[in-house]
This record gives sequence, structure tokens and C-alpha cells, in this order.
Amino acid sequence: MSERPAADEARRNTEIVLTAMRELFVEKDLAALDRYWAEPYVQHSPRMSSGLDTLRATVPELEGFSWEPQRIAAQGDLVFTHSVVHGWAPEPVVIVDVFRLEDGRIVEHWDVVQDLVPPGATVSGNPMV
Repeated sequence: MSERPAADEARRNTEIVLTAMRELFVEKDLAALDRYWAEPYVQHSPRMSSGLDTLRATVPELEGFSWEPQRIAAQGDLVFTHSVVHGWAPEPVVIVDVFRLEDGRIVEHWDVVQDLVPPGATVSGNPMV
């Protein structure tokens, strides 16, 4: 079995996620939900309900939002982003998002959210991102 189709799928899915996140969260284009997400949309984040209506209600309320992906990895139908995010919480946070795609659409999401700690305040002295 060739690894090329898997690499192509991972590359396509990465492009979809990056475009979808930029259009929805940065440009606040709610029509991006119709282009890049699909129902049933399963949300594993403890702060959000499943279904696209939650995103439709949340995005317009975000103030000063920026999403700055620092690392991106993909394997098959999964795309992982490691990002600095402003405007999701009162202070900047670091978020690892995991997206699952099906037929080129985002259908499932997990996240891990941590407060952004400057390198000088970490035990190791290393940056979080």
C-alpha cells in the first residue's frame, strides 16, 4: 500500500482546517460552517455543546479574537493544531485542537486549553509554544 494517498489526505485535511478556522473565527464568516463543517458535528470540548448551532452563536460574540497556529500535524482524517489564542478567555491561552474530517468536512473536535505562561515563569524555562 502506498503512503502517498495518506499523505495527500493529510495535506488536504490540513488545508481545509486552516482555511475553515481562518474564515470562521478570524474573518467571522458564518457561511464557513456550511462550507467546511458537517452535521452531526460532535464536540468534545467541555465548554461547548455538539452541533453547529453552538458555533453559530459563539463566533459573533468573540471580541479581540486571534488564532495563531504554531504547529500543525495531520494523520489521515485527523488534524492537530497547537496555537496561541487571544479572545477565547480573558487572558491568552494555548490550545491544542484535534479535528476529525469526513469527506472533506470537519465532523468532530477535541481541545485542550491552558493559560499561556511566559517562559520565565515555567519551571523548565521553556516556552509553551
